[in-house]
Amino acid sequence: MAVRRAGRNFVEARAPAIFEVGPGRILIYAAASVTSGTPATWAAGDHAPGVNILGDLSENTAAEIAGRIAQVKRPGDIVIFSVHWGSNWGYSVPREQVLFAHRLIDEAGVSVVFGHSSHHAKAIECYRGGLILYGCGDFLNDYEGITGYESYRGDLALLYMISFNNGRDEPIKLELVPFQIRRFQLARPAPDDINWLAGRLDRESSRFGTSVRLLPSGRLAAVRG
Repeated sequence: MAVRRAGRNFVEARAPAIFEVGPGRILIYAAASVTSGTPATWAAGDHAPGVNILGDLSENTAAEIAGRIAQVKRPGDIVIFSVHWGSNWGYSVPREQVLFAHRLIDEAGVSVVFGHSSHHAKAIECYRGGLILYGCGDFLNDYEGITGYESYRGDLALLYMISFNNGRDEPIKLELVPFQIRRFQLARPAPDDINWLAGRLDRESSRFGTSVRLLPSGRLAAVRG
């Protein structure tokens, strides 16, 4: 599923991608933060194509997004906010990201905040009725052979599977399927690699009251508490 962050003008760049799913809809909004290194000059204009750029992650920005979502969202709609933010490496989650993600859930009715930019998986937070993925890592890339960041295990990728109840916009289950990137393909990781990834995600997510557990199937599950 491709999610656009760009459009032929400012209005189009900010508009959601809408998918009809059974009796309901999935609304996917997408943006790029300047904290990811996305140049502000890429921003769409009134009559110029470009990206939906977030100049900051302030309370006012969250309120403006909430107002736009309220104009489109119907009862039972699942809203996903995809945001390219933060640095490529490191597990730190800035406080401004946490507050912004919380506001999107509390004020805008967002079900999932889908964060990306980091080249490795970062913390997960089960927040109230929503889900925050602070950094999902890369699912496939061409970084093999690049040195200096081996400790982050950017070669380990995750497929995020989120389940919802029919007619409800709150996630009820998150399972993660581990893969390893090898020669532009996805392979099954060794058990030790899966255990390492489960432990690292659990460590990082525990700061947000979320646990990541290894299931007998070899998948991982994120749960509150």
